[in-house]
Amino acid sequence: MLDIKLVRSHPEVVREALARRGADASSLDDFLAVEEERRRLTTAVEERRATRNTASDEIARVKKAGGDAAQAIAAMKQLGAEIKALEEQLAATEGRMNELLLEIPNLVLDGVPPGGEDDAVVLREIGTPPAFDFEPKDHLELGLALDLIDMERAAKVSGSRFAYLKGDLVLLQFALIRLGLEIVSEKGFRPVVPPVLVREEAMYGTGFFPTDRAQIYETTDGDCLVGTSEVPLAAMHMEEFLDGDALPLRYAGYSTCFRREAGAAGRDTRGILRVHQFDKLEMFSFCRPEQSAFEHELILSAEEDILQLLEIPYRVVDIAAGDLGAPAAQKFDCEAWLPGQQRYRELTSCSNCTDYQARRLNCRYRTEKGPRFVHTLNGTGIAIGRTIIAIMENHQQADGSILVPKMLRPYVGKEKLGG
Repeated sequence: MLDIKLVRSHPEVVREALARRGADASSLDDFLAVEEERRRLTTAVEERRATRNTASDEIARVKKAGGDAAQAIAAMKQLGAEIKALEEQLAATEGRMNELLLEIPNLVLDGVPPGGEDDAVVLREIGTPPAFDFEPKDHLELGLALDLIDMERAAKVSGSRFAYLKGDLVLLQFALIRLGLEIVSEKGFRPVVPPVLVREEAMYGTGFFPTDRAQIYETTDGDCLVGTSEVPLAAMHMEEFLDGDALPLRYAGYSTCFRREAGAAGRDTRGILRVHQFDKLEMFSFCRPEQSAFEHELILSAEEDILQLLEIPYRVVDIAAGDLGAPAAQKFDCEAWLPGQQRYRELTSCSNCTDYQARRLNCRYRTEKGPRFVHTLNGTGIAIGRTIIAIMENHQQADGSILVPKMLRPYVGKEKLGG
């Protein structure tokens, strides 16, 4: 969440940031109205407390002088009841104010492109899309022909948008995990296998609640299956003071992820591009504010190194302000070329969330000038399913087999999938 002092003192800054995102300012307006009510109630409580203190002193004086203080005591009790009622109103108002604060997205960094989903700026293109001398197939055609993907039986067992991966694709998946862990470890990210079931406060702390609640699978007890290991990695240091000299702390979490894909009806329903269950290697960094720009570039460099080693043509785009998630102040995507769709599609992303998540998680470090909130950053090392798609489609052969990228062959144990 944002610094409450900033929102109170400089609402025009927040309003401008919301305008850059193309976001509704109603949460800010509601916050300011509730904040005004909070100030009124705070003043009323303080005035009555001061009156009670004065009255208490007067009662003590009257009693000491041997006078009758019964009427003053009755007035004191009435004043106490008023204070209690006002304190209850104040607590409810402060609770509502904090709820509204959680709905306001992060401030966008300078230099982020304006606009929405279609306004991302291409920063660079790496690699050349393959030129086939045959009609290329998409990943599902290839997977069905080689008996590597089974959507039909998965739908029978689990419903739509689930898949069985079989045979060589399983070997490919674990080869990708192994390669990805080696690359991100070289960049200083410590491998972690985190829990994928988290409490509600972890979802609020990372900024996925309340805005993205519709995408989350929840248990009857109110716990949540994560859509990314960003959540348990970020919450690992919730309510902690980190050693400032030890920053940055870098983690690489591998996990299965779950998303409802609410609102995606009719979009990318073919194959394994947009499914409810998938595996992902996620990078996460806790750092000092002055380190966050470097950490963002570091995470992006790891993503690009992996794509280049996998010989996948891609481009890097700077996401426009209106297409950023609530916690992100800036985000870069790496989009892979998919011959089956004849277009670039998002494969990985990396976001600088500045201190937005840290304030919600209460994750700080100590300085000579007092505690400061860390900055948090996250980035996809490998989105396994989508990377498998990119490999299958870009490395397909005329005979229907799929070449394994050279860097993966030692892990897969063969040169071709289905060959």
